[in-house]
Amino acid sequence: MTDIKDIIDYLKNYNGENISIMEVCGTHTAAISENGIADIISDKIKLVSGPGCPVCVTASAYIDRLIELAVAENTCVVTFGDMIRVRGSKKSLRDISAEGGNVVMVYSPLDIINLAEKNRDITYVFAAVGFETTTPVYALLLKEAEEKGIENIRLLTALKTMPQAIEQVYYAGKCIDGFIAPGHVSVITGSDAFIPIAKKLSVPFAVAGFTGEELLAAIYALVKSRGKGIVINMYKSAVTDKGNDAAKNMVDKYFMPCDAAWRGMGIIKNSGLILKPGYAHFDAGSKDLTEDIMFNKGCSCGEVVSGLKSPAECALYGNICTPSSPQGACMVSTEGACYHYYTNRRK
Repeated sequence: MTDIKDIIDYLKNYNGENISIMEVCGTHTAAISENGIADIISDKIKLVSGPGCPVCVTASAYIDRLIELAVAENTCVVTFGDMIRVRGSKKSLRDISAEGGNVVMVYSPLDIINLAEKNRDITYVFAAVGFETTTPVYALLLKEAEEKGIENIRLLTALKTMPQAIEQVYYAGKCIDGFIAPGHVSVITGSDAFIPIAKKLSVPFAVAGFTGEELLAAIYALVKSRGKGIVINMYKSAVTDKGNDAAKNMVDKYFMPCDAAWRGMGIIKNSGLILKPGYAHFDAGSKDLTEDIMFNKGCSCGEVVSGLKSPAECALYGNICTPSSPQGACMVSTEGACYHYYTNRRK
């Protein structure tokens, strides 16, 4: 195994062909910025943020539907903190809450069980946003609701799967020479899930952990493997080849693939998950939520999550768009590229 000092020395002094590497995990985006990795490596190695933030890629129509539910009679929207601040076509859930809408923030989807048990006359709708990592938790929530006979829980789903989005990003126009595969997602899917797309695109994928050293090692491996359609599992302490079969089976019980709307990226075929017909009574109207009207039409969120622009290339970035006054989801979420470029001044 190459020593980390040798890895840093190699990446810092790299003078080969220009190479672009994309991370497709919001936690990796955060770790890269917080560790100043872009400042450590050669300018010939370009790090690009991709569609790894689930809040950032949620279409505005989904937010608008949550707002409709938050003001409906005997209905309460339950969500994570970041989703409260993301604007739909006009307003955010925080705006609606201030106007009297019924919105509750929680730290786990399972918190909705206690709420629903205590208030049977209120329908609780969870904003089920996420990738392969969080979908098993929503499946577990449904299992518990079934077992306890709780009938006043619903999901509004914007669940997405990563490989299809990676393929669209690759063909979007900007050359990507390697991908840092999402570590948390890979715990569920297994590293082998990325083999077909690696072979199809003839680019390497490195499954990475989240420390600065782990990410530098992954970048080093990708630079060394340029042009090879392979998957390198560098996070073997948590990721196996096949993934978590129990979690995947749980998801398969309740959900099935569907076309999904990605903010600024349009509809990507078979890139989402929706409740199966047998569990449609848990759905809060998730189908056909495709409209994507930006709150501020000057926002470049779509180009940022596609890797076509860096946050600093957006005309709004750092001017009227800051973490305290976000114009787009990428500046709202703590996993968003704009948020971390701004707070850590990533180059």
